Amino acid sequence: MQFQCSGFGRDEAELKIKFHVNQSVCIYPVYINSKKTIAEGRRIAAEKAVENPTCSEIHNVLGAAGMNAVCENKLHPREWNRDWQFRGRVRVQLKKEDGSLCNEQFSSRKELMLYVAEMIPKLKSRTQKSGTGEQNSQQSDGGKKNKKKKK
Repeated sequence: MQFQCSGFGRDEAELKIKFHVNQSVCIYPVYINSKKTIAEGRRIAAEKAVENPTCSEIHNVLGAAGMNAVCENKLHPREWNRDWQFRGRVRVQLKKEDGSLCNEQFSSRKELMLYVAEMIPKLKSRTQKSGTGEQNSQQSDGGKKNKKKKK
């Protein structure tokens, strides 16, 4: 299977040929964003969701799982921020042409979203960012001194 994240420049006719609507599901990053509410579009529990996932992170996780996925330059209807960081959706082929599942591990879109939300924090890009953040917070705490008030 071939994975391409350069789907932002493709025309929609090519994508419809690649994935038939009945065989694929769309995952917007807002579906698994822990910073969003249910009303804003989150679809899984906040405890299982990820903080600010991106379209490319979702694509990378699904590619590693062996799923056929394509990034599209779309925006979720409830997303008020039109910044490039919040753009994109991933179209994933869930079923083959004969109706059987592409991957037995994922029988529904909910299982797919839970898997992606579980795996994104394990990405190298996420673990490297959190490691430097811990060092910076430790350094800033060490410079503070406790000053007592004089009576």
